[in-house]
Amino acid sequence: MTTILSGHALGLEVVYIQAKRWQNTVGRPEIQKFVGALHGKNARKGIFITTSDFTSGAIQYTEGLSDKVVLIDGETLANLMIDHGVGVALEEAYEIKRVDSDYFNEA
Repeated sequence: MTTILSGHALGLEVVYIQAKRWQNTVGRPEIQKFVGALHGKNARKGIFITTSDFTSGAIQYTEGLSDKVVLIDGETLANLMIDHGVGVALEEAYEIKRVDSDYFNEA
């Protein structure tokens, strides 16, 4: 899935997003294709999301780019989903109580 977001009301900022549901790690060649597509859409920012992981070569490649490319692996994606309550359900909640010292103060 590939999506283009306009992050500004006037469309001055374009963010290119690609999401891949993969079992194997995503390597540098896939990220290079993504960066090429990013340039083809006149975007200087991109987010590449995978359900798996990235090779060290893919990570190193993005660190040397002048454009901003964010890599989100499966673990990071799961944590973001949990943090923002997207696609998750509450399984269990804990209630923690403390002694209310004002209750014991004489009035």
